[in-house]
Amino acid sequence: MTASVRRPVGILGGMGPEATVLLMQRVIAAVPARDDADHVPLLVDQNPQVPSRIRHLIEGVGEDPGPVLAAMAARLEAAGAQAIAMPCNTAHHYAPAIQRAIGVPFIDMVAEATRVAREMAGAGGRIGLLASPAVRRTKLFEPAFAEAGLVPVYLEEDDALLAVIRRVKSDGPSRAARDGLAEASARLEGAGAAVQMIACTEFSLIADAVAPSVRAFDTLDCLVRAIVAFAAPDAGTPRGERT
Repeated sequence: MTASVRRPVGILGGMGPEATVLLMQRVIAAVPARDDADHVPLLVDQNPQVPSRIRHLIEGVGEDPGPVLAAMAARLEAAGAQAIAMPCNTAHHYAPAIQRAIGVPFIDMVAEATRVAREMAGAGGRIGLLASPAVRRTKLFEPAFAEAGLVPVYLEEDDALLAVIRRVKSDGPSRAARDGLAEASARLEGAGAAVQMIACTEFSLIADAVAPSVRAFDTLDCLVRAIVAFAAPDAGTPRGERT
C-alpha cells in the first residue's frame, strides 16, 4: 500500500527545547502510521537562542524576539515547509511579524485552543489560564475569547507562575514544579474556573499536575491536532485512542 502524501510543516522551536520535543512526540503519536512514510514531515528549527519573551514582554528589556522568529519562519518556508507552527503560547504575541514574513499558512495555537475552550465551556464560560504572566499582560487570548463569548480567568501572582516555568526550564518536570502548578490550578478553580487551559508549553510537560476536579486541556494538543489535520488530512484515529 502506497503511503499518502504528507505536507511538511515547519516548527519554530526551542522555546523551550523540551516542549518542542514533546510536540514532535505528540505529532508522532497522533498519526496511526503503518510505516515511517505515514508520519508527518517536520522541519524543526530548534533555536534556544530566540530572545527571551519574558525579558521583552514582562521586564521591558532585551531584544525583540519578533524579527528572529520571522527570519526562522522564512528559512523554514524556503526549506520546503508548507505551513508554520510554534509550540509556545507567549511567542504568539509575535505572530503578526511571523505571518508578514511568510507566504504559507501560520497554524495559530491561540485560535485552535479558543475553539476547544468554547466547545468545553459554552457561551459565557469562565476559562482558567495556566500561562506565563506575559499572556495576561499582553491580553494574548482576549480578542479570540471575546469573539467566542468566553471569560478568561488569571492568577496575578506573577512571581509564583514564573518560578514554576523557570523550574521546568532548569530542572525538567520536577516535584517542585508539579506542586507549583497544582497550587495554581486549585486557586483558579477557587476563582470559579472549572475549565482550565494549559497555556504554557513548559506546563505541558507537567500537565497531569492540575487539580483533579477540574476539566483541563492543553493548547499543545490543540496545535498537534491542527498540524496533523493540515499535513495528513486522511489520518484516522491516533494510536491508543478510539473513536
